[in-house]
Amino acid sequence: MAPRPLAPARPPSVPLLALAGAVTVANLYFPQPLLAAVAHGLDVSERAAGLLASLAQIGYALGILLLVPLADSARLRRLTSVLLALTSGALFVAAAAPDVLTLALATLALSTTTVLPQILTPVAAVLAGPDRRGRVVGLVGLGLTLGSTLSRTVSGAVTDASGSWRVAYGVAAVATAALLLVLPRRLPERLGPPGHGSYAGLLAELPRLLAVHRELRTSALVGACAFAAFSVFWSVLAFHLATPPLGYGPGAAGLFGVLTLPAALLSAAAGRLADRYGATAVNTGSLVCAGLGLALAGLAPSSPAALVTGANLLVAGISSCQVANQARIFGIGPAVAARVNTVFMLATFSGGALGSLAGSWLYGAHGWPAALLAAGACVAVAGLVVVAGARPGVPTCGGGVTREAGGIRPRIPQGES
Repeated sequence: MAPRPLAPARPPSVPLLALAGAVTVANLYFPQPLLAAVAHGLDVSERAAGLLASLAQIGYALGILLLVPLADSARLRRLTSVLLALTSGALFVAAAAPDVLTLALATLALSTTTVLPQILTPVAAVLAGPDRRGRVVGLVGLGLTLGSTLSRTVSGAVTDASGSWRVAYGVAAVATAALLLVLPRRLPERLGPPGHGSYAGLLAELPRLLAVHRELRTSALVGACAFAAFSVFWSVLAFHLATPPLGYGPGAAGLFGVLTLPAALLSAAAGRLADRYGATAVNTGSLVCAGLGLALAGLAPSSPAALVTGANLLVAGISSCQVANQARIFGIGPAVAARVNTVFMLATFSGGALGSLAGSWLYGAHGWPAALLAAGACVAVAGLVVVAGARPGVPTCGGGVTREAGGIRPRIPQGES
């Protein structure tokens, strides 16, 4: 028996979900500017402190794989409360860590449990209903972008003002714990039907979802290629800026994060465009925008203005592409929303990791032009996937049916939010 559609969210819910996503995703990124201070404070090498950034990414990937699928069948309020409590507890442990081993274990724990952004995004999409799905996904995605970008600036400022990196961890712990007072009670009790199989069954179904749903395959491949291009650019930008004739220090690469905020803000409009014109049209325009950004950065590699403009075009394009991809997959059906997001994010994350590795190697071997050519090739492949995925044939979620893990059933109309 098909589950009843969830009641639409009240208007304050979307800003709250965006804020909660920003606060929790910030836990992954705010420590990055503090690594030198951590190394000095704990009397370890910068290389040892740098491993904390890698542990954060590993933990986040584990959390996406092992925890996000639970949102399809677990009690959302309880799951959210447990994750927030565990994350804030791990942040407090990190703030008081007496040595780098304790800090490393705390980092792995908090990054594994701070996966609420990947739970809140499908929740917001399901609550919004089909007519506003893209818009709401775009707004929540904007919160995640702002949280990941501004958290570095805030943590650096807090550390400079207080003289201790531990204070930044303490502030993050308090902010995360504060969400416990507000967020769980504003969520629906469940996203999907209760008792939707065992935990092992939820995980085992992930490959089947990818095999069954063409929409998911398209979004996963496009997301992986697009994020690979994005990661190639950002993984080598600091090296390029440091070489003559530019000769900028590390702070310049960090400044690019702030300088691309206009592009991040503009990308929120991609959700409305996806609702109106479809995810394929937005994917196409976004990839063209990203390609233009890479071309500009490649044609004028010594011009700061060209690099900033190119970075903004790239951020706008890739962020908009992400919104369109998620709008597409959340049309598959509310019963599998968290699991399709798990598959999509794992593919995107893998593409980004491969892009970072390839970018660093290509830059070291052949320089800036080779790295940008590789990024451009990734964008081109993503474009081919979009074209192939738009072929008529198999019914998609833009039609009158909704494809779910158990087969195809008539779409259930949802209320508007």
